[in-house]
Amino acid sequence: MAVKKITIEEFLTLSVQYPVLDVRSPGEYKHAHLKNAFSFPLFTDEERKVVGTAYKQESRQKAIKLGLDYFGVKMRKMVEEAEYICDNHKPSTTRTVLVHCWRGGMRSGAIAWLLDLYGFDVYTLVGGYKSFRKWVLAQFEKEYSFKVLGGYTGSGKTLLLEGLQKRKQNVVDLEALAHHKGSAFGNLGMPAQPTQEQFENLLALSLWNSSLRNEAIWVEDESQRIGDVNIPINLWRQMRQFPLLFVDIPFEERLSYLVEEYGKHERERLVNAIIRIKKRLGGLETKEAINALVEERIADCFRILLTYYDKWYLKGMHNREQLEALLIKIPCKTVSVSNIDQLIQQPA
Repeated sequence: MAVKKITIEEFLTLSVQYPVLDVRSPGEYKHAHLKNAFSFPLFTDEERKVVGTAYKQESRQKAIKLGLDYFGVKMRKMVEEAEYICDNHKPSTTRTVLVHCWRGGMRSGAIAWLLDLYGFDVYTLVGGYKSFRKWVLAQFEKEYSFKVLGGYTGSGKTLLLEGLQKRKQNVVDLEALAHHKGSAFGNLGMPAQPTQEQFENLLALSLWNSSLRNEAIWVEDESQRIGDVNIPINLWRQMRQFPLLFVDIPFEERLSYLVEEYGKHERERLVNAIIRIKKRLGGLETKEAINALVEERIADCFRILLTYYDKWYLKGMHNREQLEALLIKIPCKTVSVSNIDQLIQQPA
């Protein structure tokens, strides 16, 4: 057998079936990586630093010798780890792995040589992770057809997107990818947000998979910024060109939904979230909202907050170009996944 070098799209297609071994350092992997890739570092962060310094300050040969010192003692363990990953991955008749490093150079070459020598079927990515990042950024320059779901805070938009996915509709859930629900309260009950680069990686793959279906893609109407990450500007501007399917639900119904959804969270975290919007909410409203929360008058607290968010959402809608032509209001009586029935009746 011989190691096979393949392009990024071939690599991504095969990654659905076979495990991806990211042989960059743990720090590089932690910052951003391919979805579902296994961290399989040739060097630790410190070892990578030592080898890199030798390469820059001494010579390529010196760096390779240092690298071999580190690599030699790890060979058996790396083979056994690769066996374990393959044996616990999706069933396959062969032990096949996809390997990449940063540029598709010596690190992936060394691991690929070792695993091929042992008997693995090995594919390496031409250009490495760097070529993947180039592919990622290219996805945001493509043209897409979107169905943009809007609605005031508390309209259950996340609930609707999840329901649409269950009905096999084509959905890219931006907030799920960002691990944030967009407001000052958006990180409550969510895992830590990915880095900007990792968010872009996940988003590009989600867009690519969705575009293969050749159907309009459901997305939620978002500000460009979601917590600490940003939707790539070209993609965000493109989203704004499509009609806004606005789920219009009465204030009291949305208030009831929010009290149930967020009232269960720790009071300290809720207070901190309120303080974060103090400047825009206003001193008096901030004080009243916090007092209501402390006194367990949860509905009174969220009534103040919901009034604030409605005002800012409305202001954002008025700032959109061609709002009247692009706004499609869908009246709904309450927050419910059954509102999907009215959504999917709308023209593409």
